[in-house]
Amino acid sequence: MHDWNVVVTVREGGYNRSRKLLACFGEVERTDFYNILVMRMADPLILLEELREESVRDPGGVADLARVMPVVRAFTFQTLQEFKVKARESVTPWLEVLAGKSFHLRMHRRGFKGKLSGMEEEHFLDKYLLAGLENAGTPGRLAFTDPDAIIAMETIGPRAGLSLWSREELARFPLLHLD
Repeated sequence: MHDWNVVVTVREGGYNRSRKLLACFGEVERTDFYNILVMRMADPLILLEELREESVRDPGGVADLARVMPVVRAFTFQTLQEFKVKARESVTPWLEVLAGKSFHLRMHRRGFKGKLSGMEEEHFLDKYLLAGLENAGTPGRLAFTDPDAIIAMETIGPRAGLSLWSREELARFPLLHLD
């Protein structure tokens, strides 16, 4: 599946149960990466609420899911330079939302080993966002403890997906498990 909009990390030993559970909510496929599934849904954000409700009905029912990450923006890339250009384009619309707030970007990279560094790209995009906020006259700040927002970025091979989560959403949906 090349047009995924949800990335799921599965706990050790829970792969088959997780696939079966997630199939109730949408199209699920395996990836070439250990314990990583992808999904395609009409509205990927609804999945978090459905899984939250499922965890209330059956607390053990979602125990095999380590992290569920819907994405709202995605792009493909073949080179580091193309990644940087498209990543900047993808986060730029969130400058308004981040105005005057604390935030950080968290990247989970799968693939492009040796060509793409999660920590370096996090730093690159954090600096880009901070400069954009400063230039707009609405400075923000990096915070790794209780930030107002976190931008999540997932890469699987040559595809990246991003989403922005508020402090309230992070508290409401523990399956986001960003930090």
